[in-house]
Amino acid sequence: MAGIGRRAREASLATAKASTQQKNAALNALADTLLAREGALLEANAQDMAAGRESGLDAALLDRLELTPARIAAMAEGVRQIAGLPDPVGAIRDLARRPSGIQLGRMRVPLGVVGIIYESRPNVTADAAALCLKSGNASVLRGGREALQSNQAIAACIGEALSAAGLPEAAVQVLDFTEREAVRLMVTLPEYIDVVVPRGGKGLVAAVSEGARVPVIKHLDGICHVYLHDAAPAQMAVDIAVNAKTQRFGTCNTMETLLIARSRLEELLPPVAQGMRAKGVELRGCAACREVDAQMQPASEEDWATEYLAPVLSIRAVDDFEAALAHIRQYSSGHTEAIVTADHATAMRFLREVDSSSVMVNASTRFADGFEYGLGAEIGISTDKFHARGPVGLEGLTSEKYIVFGEGQIRE
Repeated sequence: MAGIGRRAREASLATAKASTQQKNAALNALADTLLAREGALLEANAQDMAAGRESGLDAALLDRLELTPARIAAMAEGVRQIAGLPDPVGAIRDLARRPSGIQLGRMRVPLGVVGIIYESRPNVTADAAALCLKSGNASVLRGGREALQSNQAIAACIGEALSAAGLPEAAVQVLDFTEREAVRLMVTLPEYIDVVVPRGGKGLVAAVSEGARVPVIKHLDGICHVYLHDAAPAQMAVDIAVNAKTQRFGTCNTMETLLIARSRLEELLPPVAQGMRAKGVELRGCAACREVDAQMQPASEEDWATEYLAPVLSIRAVDDFEAALAHIRQYSSGHTEAIVTADHATAMRFLREVDSSSVMVNASTRFADGFEYGLGAEIGISTDKFHARGPVGLEGLTSEKYIVFGEGQIRE
């Protein structure tokens, strides 16, 4: 790990000064290579999927692990989008003259070396490599054991693209071993690693955070809520609720708890329940919900605090706006919450008073994503408040330094 760290630190000197054209050339080459090697990627992924089924991985993890031609195409498109984004490195803002005559501003600069620890999703390998490279950083990527073959196949594409653009292959290093000791060492090498981003379950994030000697950008669980307010347009409410839960089950921006205004419960719950069950979702609800829908299982206190990542949904009737906010404050993980309402004043209160990294009005929580936000991709969705919050894209992988232009001024 020390050798990997040293090579990453050396490579970061090259990535930090690389031109926008050079970085974009590497990214476009990576997108081309991913598409050209689709067969090899699918073959490697098939090995991981077979091993995952044999080891008993659940459906949500298998869904995250699987590569398909469409997902490979989306991965390549995400890399191209990053290439098309403005380069943040070297951008200067707030340049102003001070009374002394100096000009003071801020310049955006790379963080240096970014360590990323993640599980299941092999597409994270390409996304993370591309984001780190475009933002001028070197990266050390440690994927999960279950995606080892897929990640190594993607790593080969990355290495080829870096070489084609004249950048050191050590600018992106994907570990070919998955021992937990590697994680422990990565987060204790501040001389080589500038920041670590763990992507995974609570256990992984806690283990990384507790032992870290470098800053950590935490990607915690997504206990996301949708609140169908008293003034929610009926069809919009049903469509958003069903989409937020069923568009994809195993993602952190999937709704896990639905809150319905008690005044609209008898109107909205039946079509919502019908839409959910048509997609195979098990429903668990409070007593008021079960009076309206007798098929529903009772929800426990644990349900309100659970990220299912599966076709299971908890539903609760709330008396009013304050009750909805109280529930969200108690159980939310700070990831994403949405309200469906036609009342502008209520919508604005929701935006102001809900303290999550993304807060939405009349839209599915599934939009809380770097690709959908125009970031090209993201290395995670930070539920921290420092240094980055929400989808962590290019800007979240950079910092700022003060710069000064003078004309010979000296301080009296």
